[in-house]
Amino acid sequence: MVIAELILILLAVFILPFLIKKVEEELEIFLFIMGVLSVTITKQWSLHLIEEALIEPVKITLAVLIAGFIFNKFQQEIAHRIKKLVAFMGLPLFVFIFVFVVGLLSSVITAIIAALVLVEVVSHLKLDRKTEIKLVVLTCFSIGFGAALTPIGEPLATIAISKLKGEPYNAGFFFLLEHLGFYIIPALVVFGIIAIFWIAKNAKEATGLKEEKKEDARSILIRGGKVYLFVMALVFLGSGFKIIIDMYISKIPFFALYWINMVSAVFDNATLVAAEIGPSMNIKQIEGALLGLIISGGMLIPGNIPNIIAASKLKIKSKEWAKIGVPLGLVFLIIYFVFLILLQK
Repeated sequence: MVIAELILILLAVFILPFLIKKVEEELEIFLFIMGVLSVTITKQWSLHLIEEALIEPVKITLAVLIAGFIFNKFQQEIAHRIKKLVAFMGLPLFVFIFVFVVGLLSSVITAIIAALVLVEVVSHLKLDRKTEIKLVVLTCFSIGFGAALTPIGEPLATIAISKLKGEPYNAGFFFLLEHLGFYIIPALVVFGIIAIFWIAKNAKEATGLKEEKKEDARSILIRGGKVYLFVMALVFLGSGFKIIIDMYISKIPFFALYWINMVSAVFDNATLVAAEIGPSMNIKQIEGALLGLIISGGMLIPGNIPNIIAASKLKIKSKEWAKIGVPLGLVFLIIYFVFLILLQK
């Protein structure tokens, strides 16, 4: 009965945000309610869990708030510097460095702030719409990869470290960098190289994409609160679904988890980490599951936080994103699958 109820909650988490606009708009509250329900059903409530749920979101929330206020204060200066850098470097070198560096820095400044930097840069590049959409999608892939390197980068990494911080892995701050850096850092370089051929070689000067509304202190605080509630909700979901992880998911081979996690293209990958990752999994299962989530998360708008932020602020449509993101994601999924199989041997 408990398993059946958890499966119903899991289906609700996966399907309702996609079908009901109000649920999508208030996703943090919805996930919090589902997390509380899952913990209640499995009778997992404890002072330790409550303490973890209150403390775990603090780091990423503070990073979001501090970086948000700093970025907001120097917004005009950033815009001025962008124009000077493009003129000095030339567009090909600029897009290569930008895609690579923003992806790498997202592990420190958070995926959310990296996405806001992306929006600001694209708003001032003044290229044609098609070219700028390619740049946005490529950079969001880069941010999704880079932010997974540290637990302050994005909720996926925060939750993964939280779930693995005990025995046998005793995961610390650099755990994901140690195990996924080999796969992620070269990909950031590749995204930058793709940007040169996709963007710099075919770009035309035009009005392009533009952010409609600037950030203010109130919106920064609200976003910080939503991030805190979001991570707290995922801690509850992870605890509630531990029974399913231990009984079923821990027995799935890594290559199967890898392809199953293509659903991350539609559902936020942090939610899937909360439902999947656990200390009973071996390291290959963890690597396969996380890489499948990270790559697939860039394919469609709902797959990752930076996608949602960039698409919303720059008014990019789902079809426009999918036309670029899906083929790119599938190519990377195939390439990385071959690497995983070869390294397994």
